[in-house]
Amino acid sequence: MTLLDDAVRRAVGAVVDPELRRSLADLDMLREITVTGRTAQVGIALTIVGCPAADRISADVRAAAAAVDGISDVDLRVGVMTPDERRALTEKLRDGRPARQMPFGPDSLTRVVTVTSGKGGVGKSTLTANLAVALARRGLSVGLIDADVHGFSIPGLMGLVDATGAVPQPTRIDDLMIPPIAHGVKVISIGMFLRRGDAAGPVGAVAWRGPMLHRTVQQFLTDVWFGDLDLLLIDMPPGTGDIAITVGQLLPHSEVLVVTTPQAAASDVAVRSGLLAHQTGQRVIGVIENMAAMTLPDGTVVDVFGSGGGAAVAAALGADRPVPLLASVPLSPALRVAADAGEPIVTRAPEDAAAHAIEEVAAALARAPRGLSGRALPVRPS
Repeated sequence: MTLLDDAVRRAVGAVVDPELRRSLADLDMLREITVTGRTAQVGIALTIVGCPAADRISADVRAAAAAVDGISDVDLRVGVMTPDERRALTEKLRDGRPARQMPFGPDSLTRVVTVTSGKGGVGKSTLTANLAVALARRGLSVGLIDADVHGFSIPGLMGLVDATGAVPQPTRIDDLMIPPIAHGVKVISIGMFLRRGDAAGPVGAVAWRGPMLHRTVQQFLTDVWFGDLDLLLIDMPPGTGDIAITVGQLLPHSEVLVVTTPQAAASDVAVRSGLLAHQTGQRVIGVIENMAAMTLPDGTVVDVFGSGGGAAVAAALGADRPVPLLASVPLSPALRVAADAGEPIVTRAPEDAAAHAIEEVAAALARAPRGLSGRALPVRPS
C-alpha cells in the first residue's frame, strides 16, 4: 500500500454512516482502495440492499476521496455486506450483548424518562417531542419511543410524515432495526409499520390488547438499535393501562415526568399516573403544567383552563419526597402551528413563551446527574 493509498483509505474511513452515526472504518464497510495515477479506486460495502442512506454515503465517500491531495478522480464501487459480515456488524453494534436483550437495564448509563398523563388531550406528546429536540440541541444523544400505540402522533410531530402521508420505516439489519432520525433525535413509533388505506386514506388503526401491546413495547426496547444514548424519552399513553404497567415492569428504574393542564379535571387524574409509577418502583422527577395562562400582546392574561393544577399534582405526588413543578407552558398558537407543521417550536419559534418554558424543563433534565448508585461502570483495571 502506498502512502497515497493509505491517505485515501483514512479519508474514506472517516466518513460517517448517517443512520448508524459511526465511521465506515469502524463499521468495517471499507473494501479494496487503491490509487492509479490520480484516480482513486474505492470499494465500500453497504449494510443491506436498498440501503436508504446509499446516495448520501456514496456522495460523502466521493467527496472525502477527492479531497485528498493528489487525487483528481474517484472510481467508486459499491457492494453489499455478506450475511456473515452483517452478522459480525450486528454483534459489534450490540457491544457483546445477546440478541433480544434490553440495553436499558439498571446498569445502563442511559437515563430513561417516561412522560405520562392521567388523560388524553393535555399536550403530552407535543411536549415530549419538543423536549427531545431541546435536549438534542444541547448536544445530548437522545432517543424517543412513541409508546402511545393506539394514539401515536410522534412521527407527525417530529416531521417524519411526508406530503403523501408516508412515514419512513426503520432500516433492518438482520434482527436489528435502525430508527429514523429527525431533528437530531432517534425515533421509533408503531406508526412507522402501518400502511395507509390508499393514497389519501388514513393510517390504519391499532386494535391490540394486552399481550400484543406488551410485545410491541418490549421489541422497541430490545430490537431497536439506538446506540449510546444520554437520554431515552418514552411518550406514554394516557392513564394507567397495560402499557404503563409493562413499562413499569421492564424499566422500574426509569424516571417519570407527569403532564397535566391547570384544570382540576386533568390534574386529579394526572395524580393517578404518578401513583402508578410509585407502585412500580419508578421515581417521579417533576410535573409539567401545559396550557397554562397566556399573556396577550396588550398584557391581558387569559387562563382558559384555570390555574393551580400543576402545583396541585406536584404537592399530591410529593408526600414522601419533593416533586417539583418544572414549568408552566402557556397556551400558544405558535406551538399548535409548529406541531401541525412537524417542526418543534423550540426550533421553529424559539422566542415563543412556550418554547422558553420547554427549554426550562430541558435545562433541568440536562443538569440532573445520572444516578450511578449500584450500577456497574464500564471501567477495567489497566
